[in-house]
Amino acid sequence: MSELRFVRLGFGADAVEYQEAWDEQRRVHAARFADEIDDTVLLLEHPPVYTAGRRTADNERPLDGTPVIDVDRGGKITWHGPGQLVGYPIQKLPRPVDVVAHVRRLEEALIRTCAEFGLETTRVEGRSGVWVLGDPVEQRPSLGGLSLDFDPRLTDDEFDPRLNGPEYAPSNAGQRREDRKIAAIGIRVAKGVTMHGFALNVNPDNKWFDKIIPCGIRDAGVASLAAELGRDITIEDVLPVVERHLKDVLENADLKPREIEKATV
Repeated sequence: MSELRFVRLGFGADAVEYQEAWDEQRRVHAARFADEIDDTVLLLEHPPVYTAGRRTADNERPLDGTPVIDVDRGGKITWHGPGQLVGYPIQKLPRPVDVVAHVRRLEEALIRTCAEFGLETTRVEGRSGVWVLGDPVEQRPSLGGLSLDFDPRLTDDEFDPRLNGPEYAPSNAGQRREDRKIAAIGIRVAKGVTMHGFALNVNPDNKWFDKIIPCGIRDAGVASLAAELGRDITIEDVLPVVERHLKDVLENADLKPREIEKATV
């Protein structure tokens, strides 16, 4: 595989508008498909923006009409903004492409990054991304004075956590000691080359997530490195660590095409 290169597009006052970054992704994607460049990871911050993957349902979007950019990646709705490190790995994979293996590699690099800062994270079965695990259900505080057995988010199809204040807000999942996502992953593979990627919450204002159903998940929330560790951590601190672990995981991966089972007659 080719050597992995990193391009830091813009952070802080130079944060990159989503559409501008999307256009740059497509330009780099075309160049990588044509073998004009090596595998490339674009790293940046975005100004505040909601983006919706192809599987986003209408009832997961902001209730107040806040604009949402619909994109061609997998996954559902999420937020990007200040304090969140976004990475778009544009990598050529062998065909037939193993999308799940690519997602697992990105998760692994981010799990290693969090560990280096002293935070244990993991995967959750059936849910992409990187997670901070909460307490066992029976040890969590009750919601609204009710037993968790009656958590309305799980038992009432009409219940909407966006309308029920901080008690159910995704940004307060840590206080509820629930599972909470610290890094979201959503990708697309076109012509054997990946696009889109990951968003790692370093020190954002997670209340932005309270306007939506993040990633379509109602019974968990969101986390950040700074909040979980209780100390100041910046994008500048995290950038070189993420680059090192992405380089190690992606460059040293044993890339193999996805195996296709032959139908038996």
